[in-house]
Amino acid sequence: VTKTHSRPHVSDDNPYSEAQFKTLKYRPDFPERFGSIEDARAHCQEFFLWYNATHCHSGIGFMTPESVHYGHAQALFQQRADVLNIAFLKHPNRFKNNAPQPPKLPTAAWINPPK
Repeated sequence: VTKTHSRPHVSDDNPYSEAQFKTLKYRPDFPERFGSIEDARAHCQEFFLWYNATHCHSGIGFMTPESVHYGHAQALFQQRADVLNIAFLKHPNRFKNNAPQPPKLPTAAWINPPK
């Protein structure tokens, strides 16, 4: 075990940006090299649009950051709950007679929570 060299409450040690960077690097369309800075910018603009508006994140109940940010997550959560409830009512044995629930939505997410 080694001591971390990261300082507490410093924005360059951000788990959200680290996760985003890993997702960027491991996507199949990430090139070995970019032809130019313009190519890199174009790739990243497309990636960030996908990451924020289309990609569902496990840490926020498999919602998109956009849906959470703009307040649509609760309605989507309710739609998912309704669909799961209909499926349960049609086939309760499939669910071992336990009604399924969609993943919980977080109440808050902080990098450095206020004191």
